[in-house]
Amino acid sequence: METILEFLREILKGFMRELGAYFFRKKVLENKKTALRRRKHML
Repeated sequence: METILEFLREILKGFMRELGAYFFRKKVLENKKTALRRRKHML
């Protein structure tokens, strides 16, 4: 029973890590892209 719980815990950890990385990419990296586009327009 313990091994099943540990296995599920590891799956949840990986899932949460992937979700965090996805939202980080969406928020931070897309904001940087738009900032680069704005700079090109200013030049």
